[in-house]
Amino acid sequence: MTEQQPGDDSEVLIITGLSGAGHSTVSNVLEDDGWFVVDNLPPQMLPPLAELTLRAAGAVPRLAVAIDVRGRTFTPDLSRALDDVRAKGMTPVVLFLDAADRVLVRRFESVRRPHPMQPPGTILDAIAAERKLLQPVRDMADLYIDTSETNVHQLAAKVRGALRPHEASSADLHLTVLSFGFKHGIPVDAENIADVRFLPNPHWVPELRPRNGMDADVAEYVFADPAAQQFVDAYSRCLEVITKGYREENKRFAVVAVGCTGGKHRSVAVAEALVARLAGEGVVTHAVHRDLGRE
Repeated sequence: MTEQQPGDDSEVLIITGLSGAGHSTVSNVLEDDGWFVVDNLPPQMLPPLAELTLRAAGAVPRLAVAIDVRGRTFTPDLSRALDDVRAKGMTPVVLFLDAADRVLVRRFESVRRPHPMQPPGTILDAIAAERKLLQPVRDMADLYIDTSETNVHQLAAKVRGALRPHEASSADLHLTVLSFGFKHGIPVDAENIADVRFLPNPHWVPELRPRNGMDADVAEYVFADPAAQQFVDAYSRCLEVITKGYREENKRFAVVAVGCTGGKHRSVAVAEALVARLAGEGVVTHAVHRDLGRE
């Protein structure tokens, strides 16, 4: 992000989502990276904080605010607060954190802390009520991250990858090309998913098996098959149409996923090729390799 000056189209990051989905972890990551983070802020206090940030004339260059459920009026309160922030000339970016019910239950049981919407009822009852309350917020979020299968370090990498392009214009589309392995599960935070398991697998070449798709010899093996380049050419053209539409609809963050069996060879090589092809005017691209090291 650029330094915030009065009248600039400045940004403030809103961290929200399901309780237990990783708010504290994300806040710690951002603090380590030099962000000014405010935790557990009521939505009503967001506009005055944003105004103070603008008046600080660059003293708070990057602001992140964690907001969670504290009342039944949370969603309309947050919506009004975001409108007020926009009226001040700032651009709020909403990061929504989610996780599977079973994961959230396990996390609450491990820390032995009550869910914010409990009691009465069970933890699952509280999670279901919170999901219903937060659905409109999830629908309007700019960034969505599912933390079900991520440890602290993987979540930190995901967050940093999603926010890395902030030095670019706020009008740009920030496109993440995510490689993954189908055997580790399909990423739920991807708008588009491609399957490259039709390509020859370097796993069956003994000297290539321990290497990955970021190594030149593995990439050369993958793209020695003409179908690999044909796929990148064709899929890039499709994504260019999609990203153009995203930009016209003012969608500023998107995730495109490319999967192979293990997420080590083919998907990594193809994801890197797509990043190079899709970067251009108005589109900032970067690669995230979710499953490297999991084999």
